[in-house]
Amino acid sequence: MENGYNIFWTDHALHELADTFEYLEREFTHKELKKLSLEIDQVVNLISKNPNLFPISESLEVRKVVIKKFNTMYYRVNPTQIEIISFFSNRQNPDKRKK
Repeated sequence: MENGYNIFWTDHALHELADTFEYLEREFTHKELKKLSLEIDQVVNLISKNPNLFPISESLEVRKVVIKKFNTMYYRVNPTQIEIISFFSNRQNPDKRKK
């Protein structure tokens, strides 16, 4: 696609993202929140233009990208859009991650 794929955040991914930001608001500075926001924007921009840039996860249909070593975003490439399915905080027990 010339302008890149459309990005769609699932409700699950948005919920995880909100939980992550709530935690960061309690434990870190506004500067750290801003850094994470910028990193997310950069990654989303990259995958919208080149969805195969990041490696395939355990599932053949899902790709993953580590953001600032503490978060992993999982996404699926569809014919017309990129579907962000999870924004997992790596501080959690890995068994909590939905596959």
